[in-house]
Amino acid sequence: MKHSQIIQQKIFDVNKLQHQIASWRNLGKTISFTNGCFDILHQGHIYSLSQAANEADYLVVAVNSDNSVKRLGKGDNRPVNNEESRAIILASLVIVDAVVIFDEDTPQALISKLLPDVLVKGGDYTIEQIAGAKEVIENGGRVIINKIIEGFSTTNIINKIAIH
Repeated sequence: MKHSQIIQQKIFDVNKLQHQIASWRNLGKTISFTNGCFDILHQGHIYSLSQAANEADYLVVAVNSDNSVKRLGKGDNRPVNNEESRAIILASLVIVDAVVIFDEDTPQALISKLLPDVLVKGGDYTIEQIAGAKEVIENGGRVIINKIIEGFSTTNIINKIAIH
C-alpha cells in the first residue's frame, strides 16, 4: 500500500472514528485525544502530540475546520493551511493514529461522542476550562494539561515571515 493511502486511512469522519475506537477498545486498548488548529506545525505541537501519544495506546487528533479557525479570531489570513492539508500533515506523523476535522468552536460534542480515556490539552488552562473534561472524567477518564514550550507559536512564525 502506498504511503498516501495509509495517510488517507488515518483521516476519519466522526461515525467511522466511533467504529474505529470501538474496535480498538474491543482489543483492550486505550485512547488519547487532543485537539487544535495545527495551522503551521512546529516543535511545540510535536511536543504536545508526543506527550498525548504517550498517555494511551492510540492517539486521536481533532483539527479545527477552516470555518472554526476563522471564528476563533486568529486573523484574516488564518488558517494559512486549509483543513485538508492540516489533516494530511498530522496523519503523516507516526505518533498519530487518527485525525478528525470538527466544525464547532470547541470539540465538546466530539469528545462527548468519543469519550477518550485520556484528554490532553496544551496550555495554561484549568481542567474546568477544557472542553469535554467533565464528560471524560465522569466516564472514568483522565485529563492532562501539557505545558507550553515557550518560543513556539504559529502566530509568531507568521509574524516573523511577514517581517522578512
